[in-house]
Amino acid sequence: MKNFKTLGLITATLFTASIALTACGSGTKSASSPAPSAATTAAATAAVSAAPKAEGGKVTITLGAYSVVKESFDLIIPKFKDQWKKKTGQTVEFQESYVASGAQATAIIQGFEADIAPLSLEGDIQKIAEKGLITHDWKNNPYKGNITASIAAIGVREGNPKGIKDWADLTKPGVEVLIPNPSTSGGAKWDINAIYGAGLKASEAAGKKDPAAAKDLVSKVYKNIKVLDKSGADSLTTFDKGVGDAIVTYENELLARIQSGKKYVEVIPQYTTSIENPVALIDKYVDKHGNREVAQAFLDFLYTPEAQTVFAEKGFRSVLPEVAKKYEKNYTTPAGLFNIEYLGGWDKVNKELYGKGAIWETILAEGGAK
Repeated sequence: MKNFKTLGLITATLFTASIALTACGSGTKSASSPAPSAATTAAATAAVSAAPKAEGGKVTITLGAYSVVKESFDLIIPKFKDQWKKKTGQTVEFQESYVASGAQATAIIQGFEADIAPLSLEGDIQKIAEKGLITHDWKNNPYKGNITASIAAIGVREGNPKGIKDWADLTKPGVEVLIPNPSTSGGAKWDINAIYGAGLKASEAAGKKDPAAAKDLVSKVYKNIKVLDKSGADSLTTFDKGVGDAIVTYENELLARIQSGKKYVEVIPQYTTSIENPVALIDKYVDKHGNREVAQAFLDFLYTPEAQTVFAEKGFRSVLPEVAKKYEKNYTTPAGLFNIEYLGGWDKVNKELYGKGAIWETILAEGGAK
């Protein structure tokens, strides 16, 4: 089995700024930041509230996304704008915010009026739905509401100087590891799920599925964590600066670095998790802004071969079979790949792994702050 791929160089394009929306191009506004404060959430809300509604020759869509997809949306949005203009004669403007998935969900709940929310994991979308902001069945499509897929992988330096081949190697003395913080980053939950699930799989292969062994693996990796950044994008920026020997991240983030020559190596562990990234239309805000038709059209556009090809070019695994087939040579699927159902589903994971007093909090208490 092909376990690693030599990766190439990228200039980090995700910038850090206030969530208050600032102009970054004609007809498009964008922001990227750490977890938003109450003040910045209020500022973003005020900016959105002042946005023009769907009338006349212009309409605005507000996008509240997790940080990792920014580069993909930088290419997808202009394609949609051109298509909509040709179809309707209407000009679409975008206001965009890119922060860690958990922080973005919190901002939307607290009043940031996003029309569409592409986030890292189902639980973040569900939090928004539970507050009554999403009133339709957002998973009712052939892809269960997911627009991209990936796997959790390990990125290491050129030549793999620490000889990292699997999760257990991240526990060795002298290995510095980067993982984003599960308290703010949806990507981090996928990363921790991968390590915990690998511990379960390994113990199961040895004779008995053992949660204690799985917790022990996560705990030992945690002891070697150098930095817990607020988002997957921030974690990658830290790695790009030369900090750390290994980073646990989405495969697509590592593959994207092939395209610009960053000399990393992708290590695919024997056991790792598949990743699914959802999107939802936020009914309450769409209805307030009066832009449901164009917002729904943009959400639908994300499932077209044109948009899915952009995601695939950025290293994601497409949810469209025909696009996935075209790019399958770019990926290795390990024999021990598992999904969220193997861990019991998100409700169980959020309670037993990330809940108050649960496994992750215990590990933090035992391992100390990072």
